[in-house]
Amino acid sequence: MQTKKSSVTLIALVVAMGGFLMGFDASVISGVIKFIEPEFQLSKIELGWAVASLSLSATAAMMVAGPISDKFGRIVVLKYSAILYVCSALLSAIAPSFFILVLARMLAGIGVGISLIIAPMYIAEIAPAEKRGRLVSFNQLNIVIGLSVAFFTNYLIVHLGNSNASWVETFKIREYNWRWMLGIEFIPAVLYFFLLFLVPQSPRWLILKGRLNEALDIMKNVGDEKEADKLVAEIQESILLDAIPKEKISIKELFDPSMKLVMTIGIGIAILQQIVGINCVFFYAPMIFEQSGIGTDASFIQAILVGIINVIFTLVAMSLIDKLGRKPLLIIGVSGIALSMFILSYSFNAANYTLTTAAMAKLPIEINKDQLLILKDKTFNTDTEFKKAVRSTIGIQAANRYESEIISAAIEMNATLILFCILGFVASFAISLGPVMWVLFSELFPNRIRGIAISLVGFVNSAVSFLVQLLFPWELSKLGTTWTFLLFGLFAFFGLFFILKLLPETKGKSLEELEVVLMS
Repeated sequence: MQTKKSSVTLIALVVAMGGFLMGFDASVISGVIKFIEPEFQLSKIELGWAVASLSLSATAAMMVAGPISDKFGRIVVLKYSAILYVCSALLSAIAPSFFILVLARMLAGIGVGISLIIAPMYIAEIAPAEKRGRLVSFNQLNIVIGLSVAFFTNYLIVHLGNSNASWVETFKIREYNWRWMLGIEFIPAVLYFFLLFLVPQSPRWLILKGRLNEALDIMKNVGDEKEADKLVAEIQESILLDAIPKEKISIKELFDPSMKLVMTIGIGIAILQQIVGINCVFFYAPMIFEQSGIGTDASFIQAILVGIINVIFTLVAMSLIDKLGRKPLLIIGVSGIALSMFILSYSFNAANYTLTTAAMAKLPIEINKDQLLILKDKTFNTDTEFKKAVRSTIGIQAANRYESEIISAAIEMNATLILFCILGFVASFAISLGPVMWVLFSELFPNRIRGIAISLVGFVNSAVSFLVQLLFPWELSKLGTTWTFLLFGLFAFFGLFFILKLLPETKGKSLEELEVVLMS
């Protein structure tokens, strides 16, 4: 029995590698944007597009991933996602223009959309009820590990670029730093593709296709042999009780009155997870830390701390999700998100910016300091006013290229408090909305329409993510850090009331039991 339990765990880990690639692909751009903005002379919206384009194609992929996997099988579709990751990594590394780079990012986005939908769905369908929460959380764990590895490899490449080693020059790591950041994903993507050949098909999908013996063999191999026959019978009964054939399922059925509660919860949680700004922190982490004046190198190091905290608290969530439950974790985490964002907003509001003689002496020699003399000893109370003044004196291109150095020299604020607020925000997210949302998605919807339902709520989640990522650089430029983070805090505050009022507890129940409770 121990061998079989280990078997389903290993299967879940392999499938969840799609989450690793998703996390890596999504956050690696955080280190890239500083270099592509001046190289391709991007506007703030174009910079946001470089980040958000992945989510746009992921949004489209989510709408078809579920139905396609219902037709061809979960594992087959995941293999195609691995191929997309491979192609994206190679194309990103050699992209000669901004257009090609965005195209490569959108290819990866299709893989992301597939991974986000199919990986947790597959794990939920093969996992025992008592371990389902923890095993489905493997996908979120791998996402945050991917995020962390991307932060680390970004820092490593930047650090290597400053060395004088001959091999660094040979491989042009300094010259092509952002290309190396994107291209290194080729290695785990190829590994994922080949490991998927070792994973069995989903037993619930096999039953949907009438392949009962194959499904029974798999369930006996990964679970309790005595319970396998009973589970197959329950799944088969829940499918047969449905009068409408699988082929005729349409999206209209999701808006049937009997689906009102589960769809409200699903769409509400999907929006909440992204509208609190988590992907802005993950995908723009070095940029955010640079706004606190710590400098480029330190911002990359602190981004690594974000990844480490994310992994640690995701592990905490995995240990508690089947003990404490889904709803308590969400209440605790969303409360922490709101508090962290409110304090972050207050901290940036208290900052001021002054280019003193000593501050100007710290600026790089490449900056024309004579142009900045007009700003000498003037104090600005908001980052938006200061950035506008800098752009008007040295020009937009120079301001974009040296923004971090200029802010670092001029700002007066508590950078340590900013770091703790960001880490507190990430920790709160990692024990709540991060892993719990995908567990809920795998549990809320009936067997017959799970594929299309998860595709829809995944679509909503990814669409909101796209908009938040796209607008974030523009928000920082136009609204400033204070108002941007205040908005995220308010969204979390109202989301907390949504959770308290509507969300039921789902832990410890089989998917068939939950269908009876929620649909009634």
